[in-house]
Amino acid sequence: MKFGSENRKQLIAASVLGAIALIQVVRMAWPSAPPPSSEASASTTLNTTTSSSTPKTPGTATLKLADMSLDPTLRLQLLHAVEGITYGGSGRNIFVEQPDAPPPMPTPVAPPVDLGPPQPVIIPPPPITLKFFGFSTKPGEPKRAFLAQGDDVFIASEGDIVNRRYKVVHINPSSAEIEDVLFNHSQSIPLTQTP
Repeated sequence: MKFGSENRKQLIAASVLGAIALIQVVRMAWPSAPPPSSEASASTTLNTTTSSSTPKTPGTATLKLADMSLDPTLRLQLLHAVEGITYGGSGRNIFVEQPDAPPPMPTPVAPPVDLGPPQPVIIPPPPITLKFFGFSTKPGEPKRAFLAQGDDVFIASEGDIVNRRYKVVHINPSSAEIEDVLFNHSQSIPLTQTP
């Protein structure tokens, strides 16, 4: 069988008709809703099971069956169940004209206490971690201090900056006055024997 340009229109028409026929076969094989006869039989079986227990208060299953069913027959068990319901409202008779209850008084709120402007948190500067382990004095030369920080050893005289951060302010025989130039903080470091 050849499919050329002369049979192209026939081929398109046949495939469209085949697709429509396939859709109709699928719809007939799988219906979207159950048949009405099975729904009616299911509602009658549910009605018989609920009528045997006959609750005095309305159950959720009984009310759901009343909503789902469109059967016009009178069901006395549902009427008896509804008769037992009493209205328990707020105590106000809606059929008698009465003034509305006054709204509850609001609880007084204390005015906020003004504490003034917030105090700034002062963070202390970090301690100077240099160790002063000796000094030298020679006639005609300024005093020199021997300072250590970790494994680094520094020799500095008064006014020198050590480790690009600490300025040697004054050298005494028992201590050295060091200033942290980043935090503008000075500290006296006592003389220690080991670096």
